[in-house]
Amino acid sequence: MKYSIITINYNNKEGLKKTIQSVLEQTSHDYQFIIIDGGSTDGSTDIIKQNADHIDYWVSEPDGGRYAAMNKGIKQAKGDYLNFMNSGDSFYSPMVLEEIAKMNYTEDIITGGFYDQEKDIKHIIMPQEVTLLTMLKNTFNHQATFIKRQLFDKRLYDENYVIQSDAKFNYQSIIYDNCSVRIIDYIVANYDFNGISSNLSIVDKEWGQLLAELFPERILKDYKKMFTPGEVPLVRLLPDLKESPSIQRWIYRFATILLRCKHFIR
Repeated sequence: MKYSIITINYNNKEGLKKTIQSVLEQTSHDYQFIIIDGGSTDGSTDIIKQNADHIDYWVSEPDGGRYAAMNKGIKQAKGDYLNFMNSGDSFYSPMVLEEIAKMNYTEDIITGGFYDQEKDIKHIIMPQEVTLLTMLKNTFNHQATFIKRQLFDKRLYDENYVIQSDAKFNYQSIIYDNCSVRIIDYIVANYDFNGISSNLSIVDKEWGQLLAELFPERILKDYKKMFTPGEVPLVRLLPDLKESPSIQRWIYRFATILLRCKHFIR
């Protein structure tokens, strides 16, 4: 199994150092390393040049943002699977690529967990069975995900989104195209929570926009009962619940009341 590791960066020199080191420390060298820099002015290009002998392709020039940079990297990718390890993020251990390859999985999307260094918590976001509800409640962490290159022959990331293009790509690939998914109980990446993906106001705004674009109104009726406008959907904040549906509804309603109260005390 050959990987294409794609790292995008913009004015994050220290984060880029960390990511490059993580890639170069991998015990498996069966990968293509691509860095797409958005025309940084903080010395990031000096870091890239210092490691140029270990980078298969790199460019530093202004681009249209996060997903434009990722698409630029995709167009250069030659590996069987693509992984997006953006600057500041890193592989959980030097053995990750080697151990993933040993698993011999062939699904279109292979996704594992990530480690939150600040809180010292390991997360396996997706349950073993991927359904519409579990996809609405959770999301794939792209640092911990390996995607077959052929999936991008049909579509690239939608550059009109700032954060939610990952989710759009996953919905279209998994729901519309019925591509295969393998959830692995394995920590792949250390996730940097200082990135733009942690901006909940953008997440919330784009989430509503994305759902309206992809699903008919009648499909979303039940889902819309589960969140309060102006907030991150509650089903994305709550853990998987084993209780009966009536208890789940009570919990959702209680959480909704709490969120509404928060609006009054701001």
